[in-house]
This record gives sequence, structure tokens and C-alpha cells, in this order.
Amino acid sequence: MSLKITTKLVEESNISSFDPENIVFGRVFTDHMFSCDFRNNEWQDFRIEPFGKIHLSPTLSALHYGQAIFEGMKAVKNTDGVITLFRPIENLKRLNHSAERMCMPELPEEIFMQALEKLLLIDKDWIPTKRGSSLYIRPFMFATDDFLGVKPSENYCFMIYGCPVNSYYSHPLKVRIEEKYTRASKGGVGAAKCAGNYAASMYPTKLAQQQGFDQVLWTDGEHHQYLEETGTSNVFVITEDAVYTPQLNDSLLAGITRDSIIQLLRSKGKNVIEKLVSVTELIQWQEKGELKEMFVTGTAATVTNIEMFSYLDKKYEVNAHENLLSTEIINELNDLKTLITPDKFDWITILQEPKMVTQ
Repeated sequence: MSLKITTKLVEESNISSFDPENIVFGRVFTDHMFSCDFRNNEWQDFRIEPFGKIHLSPTLSALHYGQAIFEGMKAVKNTDGVITLFRPIENLKRLNHSAERMCMPELPEEIFMQALEKLLLIDKDWIPTKRGSSLYIRPFMFATDDFLGVKPSENYCFMIYGCPVNSYYSHPLKVRIEEKYTRASKGGVGAAKCAGNYAASMYPTKLAQQQGFDQVLWTDGEHHQYLEETGTSNVFVITEDAVYTPQLNDSLLAGITRDSIIQLLRSKGKNVIEKLVSVTELIQWQEKGELKEMFVTGTAATVTNIEMFSYLDKKYEVNAHENLLSTEIINELNDLKTLITPDKFDWITILQEPKMVTQ
């Protein structure tokens, strides 16, 4: 099905405000945004218009009852000007998983992909070409009922916008393993990428940052003994024998970068084990000299090293050696995304510009 997307372009581009050599994450946005509405049990009114304010009622149900979900994904442009997306269908699957958990309507693939392609081709000049930079894309959905009452909304809005970015983190991380607060618990919404999860993480993260840490490394809500994820990323631990990452459950977000790293490592012959990883194990590995590396993965973070973790006010240094596996992996991912190396995993979607028809 070919969507009829009404398009209104900006009179003058704002791209002059964008310095590709000095990108601050999440501060500058592209010229246009996509929107559509769910009304009368169907998606309708597909439109691309200039990026700007949206009119909302103070009774908007998303503001009061939290029905809001989102995704994070990236587009890159290689030196030949080819634009690629990294595993976009996986983002759609996760969006729809989140939608089901939050009593929201699913979004059909044809709407998601056609909206992405048209929006990105209109704003293609915003996609950086510098290695490691990209256009961060934010698809999101929120409830739009003009009604006060605790029930699932009957109306929703889905939108997409973008902003040029470098990596979310510019340096290795110092993390504090959480001992008190909980990001998500069994039976909750931890596996959904919903707005409330991030709101719940802000206060403990603020406390950690006041103590000199970059992030909280969350533990399970029941015992605070098993590693889960940081506020923005999944976590990997490398020992002499294996690569460990916490196994997925309903309190963990299934990271697309996480899954990609697992597949990439296994293709290289690495022993990747998804299991419960206890804080006790982690400290024992470190104290025995068996802990070789820790890193986090995510769309925004990509792959970022952890240089220190803290637990019970004791600090432990990691990643002290050269030739880190995480550095090798991020280089391989960047090469794959920009088509320098073949896409043996079938992860890359190439966006082709429409062919010009000559008379």
C-alpha cells in the first residue's frame, strides 16, 4: 500500500544552524517532522510538515496517565552519499511490543517504513558524513484523548523527527551499581520503551552524578544482586573465558544494538553467554584479574566502555589494557553501516532516492 502523505516544506531551511564539526547531542533538529493520527480504529491523516510546536490540550491523557512510547534509531550516509538505516524493522517490532504492553494500537510496517523513507529523503542534507556521526531518529506515539479518567485512550498520535548527533557519550563511563532504587520489577513495564521508565530513573541517576558517576548500573528489583542495564544502555562483561550479558526478562529492554553485538561476537567465534550476572561474580572476576572489559551498548551510546564501577562505596577499575574488544566491535559496526564491509547479517536498509523521470 502506497501512503498518501501530504507534504508541506519549510520556506527556508534551518541547516545553517548545524555545524557538523561541533554536534551537541539532541540540541539541533531537522527541518521537517512526520505525523499521523489514530482515530476511529485506524491510522489516518499522514503528513510531513515543518518541525515546530504542536497544539495540545491540558487534558491530554498522555500527560496524566503516561501512555507514551518511543524508539531510537539512526541513519548514516557514506562517502558516496548512500543513506542507510540499521535494522529498522527491529525498531518497529519493539515499538509494537511496547504498544501492546501500554494498551496502544500497533503501527503497520508500511506506514513506518514509508514515513521514514520520505522524511529522510526530504531532510537528507542533515545526515552527517563524518565517521561516527549520524542522524538520530525519534519515532514516538502518545495518547491524545481529551478526557480525564484512567482508561486506555481511544485516540493516538504517531510522530517522527530527527537530529544530527555524535555518540551520546564522549568518554568512558564511571557507573555506580544501584543498591536501593529500582528501575523496573518483574511483571512491570521494564521491557517496554515507555516514557515512565526514564522518568523513574532520573532521581537515582541525579544522585549518582552528584557523586561523580556518569550513570547508574541497575540491579534487579527483588534482591539488588543481579546486573540489569544502565539508564540508557545494555551492559556486557568480558572475562578471560567468555562474554556475558544479562539475559532478557520483563524488566529489561531488548536492545537492538545488544542483539547485534551478540550476533557479531558469535560470528567471530566468541563465547557469548546470556545469563543472570551477579554483582558478587563481577567483583570476584575483578579481584582475581579475570575481568578484562566492560561496555554498554545502545542506539545513542553505540558501544561505550566502562572504566570504573562502584559498589558499597568501593571503586573498581576496569578496561586498563589496550586493544579493547569493544573498540574492534564499534569499528566493525561502523564499517557495516556505511557499506565498507558486506552486510552478511542482512541488517542494512538502503534508502534510494526516487529516479527522475525525463520527458
